[in-house]
Amino acid sequence: MSSIGPVSDAGIEAMRAVLDRPDKTMVAVDFDGTLAPIVHNPECAHADPAAVTALSRLGGLVGSVVVITGRPVRTAVRLGDFRTAEGLRSMTVLGQYGVERWDADGDRFDVPPVPEGMIHVHEELPRLLRDLDLEDVRIEDKGRAIGVHTRELPNAAAAFDALGEPIRGLADRYGLVLEPGKNVWEIRAPGIDKGDALRAIVAEKDAKVVIFAGDDLGDLPAFEAVEALREGGMPGLLVCSASHEEDALSEHADLVLDGPTGVAQWLNRLADSLQARATESPTG
Repeated sequence: MSSIGPVSDAGIEAMRAVLDRPDKTMVAVDFDGTLAPIVHNPECAHADPAAVTALSRLGGLVGSVVVITGRPVRTAVRLGDFRTAEGLRSMTVLGQYGVERWDADGDRFDVPPVPEGMIHVHEELPRLLRDLDLEDVRIEDKGRAIGVHTRELPNAAAAFDALGEPIRGLADRYGLVLEPGKNVWEIRAPGIDKGDALRAIVAEKDAKVVIFAGDDLGDLPAFEAVEALREGGMPGLLVCSASHEEDALSEHADLVLDGPTGVAQWLNRLADSLQARATESPTG
């Protein structure tokens, strides 16, 4: 147990349940900041190979492995290199906070069309940035969402704050949701968040134990979903991938790890523990 590391009572209880009922356990993780390091160019944010290896190992040891991300699902699958991972043939990736989906079984994508409001935002956002003298802000086109990144600017935090009110006005005008992140504002269509996505996939997969790992404010609804499931009697483990940029989830977590590298190491230790349990003799 000490090699796994949860410190809260709920986390310790959940870890026991994971080790006792791996076949009924869901391992669900965020992508950026959890599996992949945060980098200046989001198109270069590849998943840590050690994390993918760990998930591949866990794919043969637990009931289900799920990625829940704000990224377009095709981008997450590509940057995660999940298609080539042998142990992830039953993986599910939920993109755009659960609106989009990829099932490794059959290599099936489900990607709904882009809402009209997002088309207007794409058209108007460059002018808004020019008016604020923030033309150098990086715009990330996610189809059903758009990310406005300030991390590459000399005054990243100040630019992030300056964008808050005007970009909220733009989102509100078209009935869209504004989500803050690590030096990024994301505008997306309403109707679903990571909490909704997690609850739905837990029910679909009939999981009886759930682990969720995230790093950012966008993961808070998933944390809240796990807390609600725990109140209903389901063991759940909350893991925070911490960084110097954002620690909003640390106070809610049962286990705090050192960014994607720490997450990868912990997932591999979890796989080690489950593998050891699986090979133990009945008499132990």
